[in-house]
Amino acid sequence: MSTLRFYAIKESTNRKSVEIDEKDRKSLIFGSNVFNELSMRQYLSKEAYASIKSANEKGTKIDRMSADHIATGMKEWAISKGATHYTHWFQPLTGGTAEKHDAFFEPIGEGLAIEKFEGSQLVQQEPDASSFPHGGIRNTFEARGYTAWDPTSPAFVFGTTLCIPTVFVAYTGEALDYKTPLLRALQAVDQAAVDVCRYFDKNVKKVNASLGWEQEYFLVDSALVTSRPDIVMTGRTLLGHAPAKGQQLDDHYFGSIPNRALAFMRDLEHECLLLGIPVKTRHNEVAPNQFELAPIYAEANLAVDHNSLLMDIMHKIAERHHFRVLFHEKPFAGVNGSGKHNNWSLSTDTGVNLLSPGKTPMRNLQFLTFFINTIKAVHQYEELLRAAVASASNDHRLGANEAPPAIISIFIGAQLTDVLGELEQVTDGKLSPEEKTELKLNVVGKIPEILLDNTDRNRTSPFAFTGNKFEFRAVGSSANCANPMTILNTIVAKQLMDFKKEVDHLIDKKDMKKDDAIFNVIREYIKESKNILFEGNGYSAEWEKEAKKRKLSNNKTTPQALKAKISKSALKLFDDLGVMNFKESEARYEIELEEYTKKVQIEGRTLGDIARNHIVPTAVKYQNTLIENVQGLKEIFGQSFHNYAEEQLNIIKDISEQISQINSKVTEMINERKIANNIDDAEKKAVAYCTKVKPLFDEIRYHCDKLELLVDDELWPLTKYRELLFTR
Repeated sequence: MSTLRFYAIKESTNRKSVEIDEKDRKSLIFGSNVFNELSMRQYLSKEAYASIKSANEKGTKIDRMSADHIATGMKEWAISKGATHYTHWFQPLTGGTAEKHDAFFEPIGEGLAIEKFEGSQLVQQEPDASSFPHGGIRNTFEARGYTAWDPTSPAFVFGTTLCIPTVFVAYTGEALDYKTPLLRALQAVDQAAVDVCRYFDKNVKKVNASLGWEQEYFLVDSALVTSRPDIVMTGRTLLGHAPAKGQQLDDHYFGSIPNRALAFMRDLEHECLLLGIPVKTRHNEVAPNQFELAPIYAEANLAVDHNSLLMDIMHKIAERHHFRVLFHEKPFAGVNGSGKHNNWSLSTDTGVNLLSPGKTPMRNLQFLTFFINTIKAVHQYEELLRAAVASASNDHRLGANEAPPAIISIFIGAQLTDVLGELEQVTDGKLSPEEKTELKLNVVGKIPEILLDNTDRNRTSPFAFTGNKFEFRAVGSSANCANPMTILNTIVAKQLMDFKKEVDHLIDKKDMKKDDAIFNVIREYIKESKNILFEGNGYSAEWEKEAKKRKLSNNKTTPQALKAKISKSALKLFDDLGVMNFKESEARYEIELEEYTKKVQIEGRTLGDIARNHIVPTAVKYQNTLIENVQGLKEIFGQSFHNYAEEQLNIIKDISEQISQINSKVTEMINERKIANNIDDAEKKAVAYCTKVKPLFDEIRYHCDKLELLVDDELWPLTKYRELLFTR
């Protein structure tokens, strides 16, 4: 590979050449393994290129002839990148990604073969994939499923495979993946936002939702992980006493990145840039061996694909560096867990961020319209937004003084709170010219100055306004971003539709001018939704009491939270906007309940196995050593041996007590699990696992961790926290 050279002054006088490999020049490699516009222009005819552009920008269908041309060009491009196979890459309801590889190779007889890839293979495939979660939508004996090309997310080559992003649906048309409802929600918010934008700019034809995710994760030495059955089976430690030093010194946070971790990051960034993932930021997080990676914003559908792809790549790159990546929201007790903040905004095809103020009162009125409508949407559907981030793993993190609480609230800062307070006082009905001028100049006109200095943040807020976007901070690190993005865009779309109806009614029926109507409606929205605004400490007990007074939900567990997804209002919302029909919504509720139950079940089985087959035998072995020691002392000192063996006897007694408690609690957990397993109703089973089985985990852990402090370190069967968290 060729190199680029530059010269730098070193020690003020000596000049030394430094070689930079091309892979370190990020701008040169960005998107080189993506079938992007540059690649399409090189490999497609004008007609085929125009067809795919129209599909992306206008949602038009691609005809069969164009699909054949696109497939041929895509194949030739992929082969030039070393691809031998192709796959329809999709995101089933497992939380991961899925792919079935087929070779371009096809025999044509007489001992000859060609590379073949046609439009029919590009546009649609039938992978069956009968074992993926479906929530009763299809039966195993009639489990036909289809993948269909999503042209809005570009194909890419990873390794030797051409990956084509697709949706995954049942034979009857219901969605079986995360992407399908997301695309529908994005279409809904596009249409609703365009209609509202035309109050301010008639030239707006499209509105895109953007997403910037921040991925937190842990890196653990892979050799150490193999000695931890709990990490291998569940992605987290079910046992382990806190080390003497954790994160209390805050010395890891934003510190110098360890060399081994940095080598992993550079390798990861190189692969990401080849695949068009615009990674920008990397840094140490709060907990030891915890890190964060964040990209530049992208259109929401593409950003979701990028994050799912990134998580796949991270596992592969970690293997090369003898690491294991942990995405679990709480892999270690006593130190911070990991989240995936979702930064969301809306922007127009005219280049305007709708959640960013402008230089004119009119632009700021547009900003206020979308800003206040978003607040109203969150207030109206706060339980649904909480359900969007519900999972067995995220339950450990929410409200743990490291992440937002389970109570959904919005932080907007003191100054914007004052602005909304002034708007709330707007005169009811038509404004006089003087009132309108004063309002626009003195309230709306000063917003840019307010935001310029409004740099305060609130890390305890689940949904915070951060200058030109909302940051949904409650999303868990292992989550697929599509779930929260589907719900957020859906509720905002519904709110914007309601807003337009109300404004149009005032204009048509009350003979109000447009600005008057907008001010009247948003004033009422401020009054109706101000209970969702909170600037204080979300971790405090006082906030729980205050939130209850404000009638805000506090669904602390996943079984509690998920109920919002099948409420009458939620079912109607998704159905009315065409995001999910009743059957799809109810199926997802069943799937998420089953996933919760199975994860807790696996953790319970793993914990019981480790406690009885690893911890207890080790404790008994060490206890026997102590007993031999005491017997030896008795032989030497006779009846006065108690003077010399008191501590050993106390430890022997303590070990016996801990072993007894472990066996008792494991038996109780197994019995509760058996009872829960006999429950047919998915909701009741999940509740039983949540309230009867899971609480016993902490009790078993407590006694196991006590033994960790008693038993000889050389005998202890599990790698300890001090090694897992501080190995470089």
